[in-house]
Amino acid sequence: MNNRFIMGIYKREVKKEHVNALVRKIKENISQPLRIMEICGGQTHALLKYGIQELLGDKITMIHGPGCPVCVTPQNIIDKAFDLSLEKNIIMTTFGDMARVPGSKGSLLYAKSFGADIRILYSPLDIFQIASENNDKEIVFFSIGFETTAPIHALAIKYAFDNDIQNVSFLTSLVTVPAALKYLLSDRDAEIDGILGAGHVCAVSGYEDYEKLAEEFKVPISITGFEPEELLLGILNCVNLIVKGEHCVINSYPEVVVRKGNEKAIGLINEVFDVFDNNWRGLGVIPKSGLIINKKYEHYNSALRFKISDKDVIINVDCRAGEIMRGKLQPNECSLFGRLCNPDNPQGASMVSSEGACAAYYLYSRNIVNLIGNRKDVLF
Repeated sequence: MNNRFIMGIYKREVKKEHVNALVRKIKENISQPLRIMEICGGQTHALLKYGIQELLGDKITMIHGPGCPVCVTPQNIIDKAFDLSLEKNIIMTTFGDMARVPGSKGSLLYAKSFGADIRILYSPLDIFQIASENNDKEIVFFSIGFETTAPIHALAIKYAFDNDIQNVSFLTSLVTVPAALKYLLSDRDAEIDGILGAGHVCAVSGYEDYEKLAEEFKVPISITGFEPEELLLGILNCVNLIVKGEHCVINSYPEVVVRKGNEKAIGLINEVFDVFDNNWRGLGVIPKSGLIINKKYEHYNSALRFKISDKDVIINVDCRAGEIMRGKLQPNECSLFGRLCNPDNPQGASMVSSEGACAAYYLYSRNIVNLIGNRKDVLF
């Protein structure tokens, strides 16, 4: 069998001959150097883990967009969560990766050392059992993510509202991919020949908004999965569009993604959230890029309930994460990379999560002499 289940998660067994055939087709179709940006941190992670950049050679340069929701969560939001967690009547809950990300004061796990009650959950829906067992406490869920996780946060907020559960609220930092893409492509200095859209995001949102961007900015977009063959197929389709001069979206992940996305999930997002101008760590404020709890459900907005004000955060001016996420710089070209900046001491957005471009480079290319070196874990 070519397919298998590992730890309960469906995975496709990668075949070397399929990979080599795709790489050969890509190289045959390239007539000039191309720069293709992948949007999702999961794509970045896979590209580096499997040595795909090296397989493609020097005619294609993969550049890394701001595709990690943990990485782009602003420090001042993390500081809000940090301060809230230290209140005596607060139980702070969140996903595991978010608990480790530092703000200017430290991470939520650091707050735990001061007595904060921090609980790691697999789903925001798990807060309701905690709330029922702690009627004298306020349960806050620190909600972060792209369109992929926005529906489950919306569902939790709606459930709390419909069942009049009073002691839960949500501190949100939810952002949308198309707005970030538009921001990146609007940069006159952007050198992006094609884009790989993230299949899991588009499984929720669909790709109609991407079609508008492809036409407006004259750049093809290929929606991909995350396994090596899926990524290479997406790259091949993107290259073919570039060569033909076609500015459209091609769905290279049709087994998961449909054009209109998950309409029920989109409806739930639209019911609970409004769109607003949101701050992205490393990039700044991007117009109409965030989702904020709307007026109907504002009782469940932690920032409003606890009257938390925004505070400026001093950032490391030597960190060049913003340029990396705009595709203008590779992680190893930053002077801090691997020296002052590493996963245990992240200085910028792209190093704070394992899916950030800098963290992926650090994990899979420790020497940075070349991006493969003497590694033995590259599959092909």
